[in-house]
Amino acid sequence: MTAIILDTESSGLDSPRLVEVAWVEVSLQLGTGTRFFQRYNPQKPIELGALATHHIMDEDLVECPPYTDFKLPDGIDYLIGYNIDYDWGVIGQPPVKRICMLALCRYLWPQLDSHSQSAVLYYLNRPKARELLKAAHSAEADVMNCMRILWRVLQVLEPEEKESWEALWRTSEIARIPTVMTFGKHKGTAIKDVPADYKRWLLGQPDVDPYLVKALRGEAA
Repeated sequence: MTAIILDTESSGLDSPRLVEVAWVEVSLQLGTGTRFFQRYNPQKPIELGALATHHIMDEDLVECPPYTDFKLPDGIDYLIGYNIDYDWGVIGQPPVKRICMLALCRYLWPQLDSHSQSAVLYYLNRPKARELLKAAHSAEADVMNCMRILWRVLQVLEPEEKESWEALWRTSEIARIPTVMTFGKHKGTAIKDVPADYKRWLLGQPDVDPYLVKALRGEAA
């Protein structure tokens, strides 16, 4: 089974379209394979918030292929990335399993005051992090930094949690289920201690994160 680490830059938060994408094939033996990098024309204006993040301007993309041209290569079973659901959405939600590095870092190092990819890289490799992050929010640089974090995650996990990509995906699914409320009037409260009436109310709201739903219902991954 094949896994790739993937990162995107997009047109913004409102119905995001692909602007830049990079991916690299990886193995559990810490090897890499095929790499890919390409910019695309989103065929809509780039939001100022996105522009301020990735610095890719509309005029840079005039001659690029349309965002609809991007397709994952055949044979990809697992998509790895930092907050991978966002990137998965930007590329059209292809039918692959997603391994979320953000969730795994929160699972392994809950004591950190920030779990952004840059913050975790500073935690894991402080001497080199500043240099490695000079091109942050370039899809290509972000993929390589995500790979560096993946290798450290694999060193820390128990053998049964990483014996295959499927095992790592299952670990990621467990890590995605929150144990503490991160918003609302019960923010900071362990989910097991949240009042039952609030849980019922929250479960009745639209668009509740499916992993939070599992936590509120006490379901395992």
